[in-house]
Amino acid sequence: MQRRKFSREFKVEAVRLVKERGVSVAQAAVDLDVHENVLRKWVKQFGVDPVQAFPGHGHMKPEQQEIVRLRREVAKLKAERDILKKAAAFFAKEAI
Repeated sequence: MQRRKFSREFKVEAVRLVKERGVSVAQAAVDLDVHENVLRKWVKQFGVDPVQAFPGHGHMKPEQQEIVRLRREVAKLKAERDILKKAAAFFAKEAI
């Protein structure tokens, strides 16, 4: 069975149905044919950051992009450090 994908617009409208129109999460979930827990998660995500909620497949929030960039930089710096350690050890042996 393939996982269903919902657009950002669908999720936002589902959250608005619950928050603005006062429909219960259980009833909205039945009406929209989504699991109640999924709808609760959407409401929670939208409540935390409405602008950045539901970035979509392949898109990340700016904070996540920064974390990925920093992790790559850390990996690169560790590799450079290891190379320099090996070079220092090599030249230290030659000097003896």
